[in-house]
This record gives sequence, structure tokens and C-alpha cells, in this order.
Amino acid sequence: MKYRFLILLTLSAIAALSEAQTPEQQGLEIAREYDVRDIGYKDYTANMEMILINAQGEQSVRNLRTRTLEIEQDGESERRLLVFDRPADVRGTILLTASKKTRSDDQWLYFPAIKRHKRISSNNKSGPFMGSEFAYEDFSSPEVDKYTYKYLRDETCVDNLSCFVLERYPIEQDSGYSKQILWIDKAEYRLWQVHFYDRKESLLKKLKISGYKQYLGKFWRAEAMEMENVQTRKQTVLNWSAYEFHVGLEIAEFQPNRLRTIR
Repeated sequence: MKYRFLILLTLSAIAALSEAQTPEQQGLEIAREYDVRDIGYKDYTANMEMILINAQGEQSVRNLRTRTLEIEQDGESERRLLVFDRPADVRGTILLTASKKTRSDDQWLYFPAIKRHKRISSNNKSGPFMGSEFAYEDFSSPEVDKYTYKYLRDETCVDNLSCFVLERYPIEQDSGYSKQILWIDKAEYRLWQVHFYDRKESLLKKLKISGYKQYLGKFWRAEAMEMENVQTRKQTVLNWSAYEFHVGLEIAEFQPNRLRTIR
């Protein structure tokens, strides 16, 4: 009887603490749990198909590869390469992103025609990446400390999943977004939808994510990402495949002066 009373007392205390949280505290707590669930993957590679769809429904297709390395140095969290293979006019173009935990990411774009790379300035990261509806900043790792948060509500979302709905606000002044609304499921903390608002606080884009599969018994990765620009009616679809983890990537591969050697 005594132990039952202690258990009930503990549960009541936890419930009271949860109720005492502000929406901002709840949002931050959810964001931290979402982040910690993906720590420890080390590295992975994947293939991507990028489908560009204009307002008239016409499509063009590009094929690329990604290499991602989890790191812990100089305030960084991740480095990522996006390497274009097809069609011929973009083959060999490479985007290198060094994601920072608390400050603006470093990004470089390599142009094979001139065999040189260019650093992407902070005020250009909100621009479209290679003509797609994804911005350069969309390919950065969404570090928790780069945003403030606010829990909005619980809601049933994709496939009748129970989801948290929260807002996050970029701290960086050069972000192209004033805020983003996220739908994260309660069961596995997977991100299913994002609504992006422009600097005028108007709805700009909607991202839908689907086809999650689990790797190494822990890490969830999606098979499809659909970004719709509601202002221009253009869309970009990213289809992901052939994920491989723990392939032995090294930091030396993710240097701006090494981009010309990547095949």
C-alpha cells in the first residue's frame, strides 16, 4: 500500500510539472527529444532523385547522391555533400554544408565547368537551390539552439498518428523564414510536415515527408519529401533510396579544397 501511494504521488508530481510548463518550454522539450533520437548515426550515404515541377505541371528530373558525416568539432554537428550525376548540364555540381550548432552554417557550391568552388554568403542561403523549391538553408541540420519554440497543440496527422504541433522561429537574421510549423509524431518523434512562412509572415511553402524506414534499429529515414511553393505553385519532389550506414566516411572528404576530386 505504501509503495502504491508513492507511485501515485510521483505520477501526480510529474503531471503537475508538465501542466506547469509554458508553451515555449514544451516546444523546446519536444525539439530536444526529436534531436537526441537521431544522435549516433556516425555516417551514411544515399541516392536521390530530384523532380522539378513547374506551375503548368511540366517535369524535369535530376539524379544526385548524398554523403553525410556526423562530427563533433569546432561547434559543428554534421557535414553533408550533395553530388549531382545527371543530367549532363549539372553533372559534377556539388554542395558542401558544414552545419554549426549555434551559428550560421558554412556552405560551398562547386562548379565543374570552371573547377572552382564558391562560398554561399549568409544572405543568399534563403535562395532556391539549383532551381528547386528547396532553399540552401533547407539542407542544413536543424540544430535545436538555432531556434526558439512554442508548442501549439496535439493533432492527428499522417496515417492517424498522434502528433505534436509546434512553431519554431529562426534566430539567424538572414533566414528566409519568419517561422515554421512542424508536425512530429509522439510515438517515434518523426517529422511529417513543415509549413514555412516568409519574412512577411505569409505562408510560403509546405513540406510533406513520407515512407519512413528504420535503420540500425534506431534511425528513421524518409523515402520521399514533397516541397510545394504555395505562392508560385511550383513543386520539388526528393525521392531517397539506397541508404547505407557506417560506410567509413572521413572528415578529409568534406573539405572545400577537395571538392574537385570527388567522383
